[in-house]
Amino acid sequence: MNKSVSRRRFLKIALKAVTLPSSLLFGTSLVTASGAQSKSRLNSEEKDDHRITERSAVSGKTPSRDPDWNGGCVSPVILLANDLHSQLNRTQVASVETVTSLTALQTFIKSAAGKRQSFSTCGGRHAGGGQQFARMKPLLDTTKMNRVLSLDKKRGLLEVESGIKWPALLFYLNHANRRSSKPWGIAQKQTGTDLLTLGGTLSANAHGQGLAMKPFVGDIESFVIVNSKGEAVTCSRSQNRELFSLAIGGYGLFGTVYSMKLRLRPRQKVQRLVEMMNVDEVIPTVESCIASGFPYGDFQFDIDERSDGYLKYGIFSKYKPVEITTPLREDQHPLSLQEWMAFVQHAHVNKKETFQKFAEFYISSSGFVNWSDVWQTSTYLNNYHAQIDKTLNYPNKTTEVLTEIYVPRKSLVGFIDEAREYFLKNDVNLIYSTIRFIAKDDETFLPWAKDDYACVIFNLHTIHTTTGIEHSARAFRHLIDLAIKYGGSYYLTYHKFATQEQVQACYPQFQDFLRLKLRYDPDEQFCSNWYWHYRDLFA
Repeated sequence: MNKSVSRRRFLKIALKAVTLPSSLLFGTSLVTASGAQSKSRLNSEEKDDHRITERSAVSGKTPSRDPDWNGGCVSPVILLANDLHSQLNRTQVASVETVTSLTALQTFIKSAAGKRQSFSTCGGRHAGGGQQFARMKPLLDTTKMNRVLSLDKKRGLLEVESGIKWPALLFYLNHANRRSSKPWGIAQKQTGTDLLTLGGTLSANAHGQGLAMKPFVGDIESFVIVNSKGEAVTCSRSQNRELFSLAIGGYGLFGTVYSMKLRLRPRQKVQRLVEMMNVDEVIPTVESCIASGFPYGDFQFDIDERSDGYLKYGIFSKYKPVEITTPLREDQHPLSLQEWMAFVQHAHVNKKETFQKFAEFYISSSGFVNWSDVWQTSTYLNNYHAQIDKTLNYPNKTTEVLTEIYVPRKSLVGFIDEAREYFLKNDVNLIYSTIRFIAKDDETFLPWAKDDYACVIFNLHTIHTTTGIEHSARAFRHLIDLAIKYGGSYYLTYHKFATQEQVQACYPQFQDFLRLKLRYDPDEQFCSNWYWHYRDLFA
């Protein structure tokens, strides 16, 4: 590895043009090595919400936080909602409605039913397929419905409202575990960012870094969902089982989740062990880790298309359980916001140097010990790409857009070889790619984890022009074709670029899913741009 540029020098170069305005910092959070959380950053999330923007629709009118959408007429204020990452789902919504309790949620839904009014539901707004928004409909924001309701320390069950986000949940558990001889922790959470609601996690049936874990359905004991009549319905494996299977991974189309009981695991410390390897070594390493009881791991690719290691070589991190009394080193720290921004921005400028320094950062952390839930937390800056666009003087708005492809583990190398060939021939701008792993989901109606898959995440730099968006869309459709070829699938959460034939091949029960949607919600009260897209696609 080229040692000519030190990490300090790299960060100095990469950060030279990086400034972090307060709008980027809103919504960020940090869980430290000890598990404590920055309250000031948590509270800053409430000060400004750049995910909803306002502009005057009528000259001379002043934007208001309480627009009047009387009779469907155009308001003096236009409310525009968008997802945080891809930002390809800009949608004009009628209003933003906030609920803070079960009673308030039921009242809102009953009122909407009385008016025969559809609405969409959102939480952290990271899904990229338009699941959270519906054009010219009210947007129900659940993020103020964020209390911890109960903790059963004997059974390890944590009951929370659906709008709670992972940092607040982890902060609560850290406090509850004090002076406990049997501390509890989470099994898994999504990686990449922490500011995701538990309701969104359930609705997308997300997953984390587990080597042999099911998606999030495996961590759900039960949940309470409010249906189109405003009734609170408890769902579990023994109670309303069909609705249980439909709502988990159902993207909010069968009701609004009020609360859930989360299955916890005994909190454990793990030691991160890092090694560099080729992709053909990954699956044997994973199998060895599972046999040895390692709960977590992932592989991060070399993204430099001029390198022989491009989508062949990378960083494998595995996490070995250690005694709970093992001390934590004081010199271990997560990436700071500035360092994270430096890596991301420099990946747009010099991928070779970025990967080298990223690998050095991970190798330097090999041997560190921490709580497993702390290892799963992530640094992420909301709206980070606005800063990159400005600094690098891009003529058009750009973002990264995600896709996640699933292939049988035995087919991983063949799939990656063909993906690499396509990327190189078609100038696909890959900013980040990683492999995670999943165990088969045999509980939800619309499972993406139909087998023990390797999960390959691709984060593509996308120019927000018709040509630029279609360039990424073609790449995603090609990856889905490869997944189908190898007996795999793709994740519905991140985009809606797949063709009808691809959706049908990967989700053969999709039309039944749409029919059941109408059985549970005949007036289509729970709606979204995502739902309308697929309803029309399969009309």
